[in-house]
Amino acid sequence: MTLADLRAVSVIADTGSFRAAAKELEIAVSSLSHQVANVEKRIGIRLFNRNSRSVSLTEAGEALVRRIRPALGEIDAALEAVDHLRATPSGVLRLNTSEGGAERVLPVVLDFLATYPDMKVDLVTEGRLVDIVAEGFDAGLRLEDVIPKDMVRVPLGQTESFVLVASRLYLEGKSIPASPGDLLSHDCIRARLPSGTLVAWELERDAETLTVDVKGRLVAGSTDLSVLAARQHAGIAFVSLRSVREDIEAGRLVQLLPDWTPPYPGIALYYPSRRLPSAGLRAFIDHVHAWRKAHR
Repeated sequence: MTLADLRAVSVIADTGSFRAAAKELEIAVSSLSHQVANVEKRIGIRLFNRNSRSVSLTEAGEALVRRIRPALGEIDAALEAVDHLRATPSGVLRLNTSEGGAERVLPVVLDFLATYPDMKVDLVTEGRLVDIVAEGFDAGLRLEDVIPKDMVRVPLGQTESFVLVASRLYLEGKSIPASPGDLLSHDCIRARLPSGTLVAWELERDAETLTVDVKGRLVAGSTDLSVLAARQHAGIAFVSLRSVREDIEAGRLVQLLPDWTPPYPGIALYYPSRRLPSAGLRAFIDHVHAWRKAHR
């Protein structure tokens, strides 16, 4: 069995389609189908369930793909590592981040692409925190406090902050919160994370940290919806400062309890400590360092 055979199995599993996998591998669909059939015949077990509409892994296929993905990633990294001998790195850099993280890192990525014309970046966004090694990513970009401990991290140098805001119309005739406990007497707009859990209202001042179990009649499916609801006078929202900065400056929203919402470390680039970075990732790491220094 060849490396090409294993890579074909992995790509079909990733794309869920023989046609899409054949396009990515730049071979004919019939050739790919024949290649997989030979692999299954060689190992004596079916790897894929096939019908006219879809392709899915069998239990054996899932077990095989789960084990070969990290190995294929290591082989790719080893092959790409020799690319450091080139004057200009080339290839595809696969990065995983959240939608909010993508917005923050996009200026860095575009500047990187302008600097390295032979590089391509595949910026994948999703709410869940994934295993970047098992799922074939070169690196990830997440808030520092959720990055796994065994990863090397490179902060982008951008602090973040969650703030409490409400419209003037909502606050009219009501007692303005003077302490976290006062939030319990207000309509608070809760937001739900992509994982399904509610955003915790964690407040901090000096060395004191509080989690307030606020009440409210509205649960929004995202913090963006919480911002829209706050603008429409539905109550107090707990959202990123980035999303409401213009509203606060224009007077559409009022920031509450600012002493209890200090900034915290923001997005950081991270990658496995046990893997030698490819030439492209090494160039991106250096670019992040330089970009942070230039925009400090």
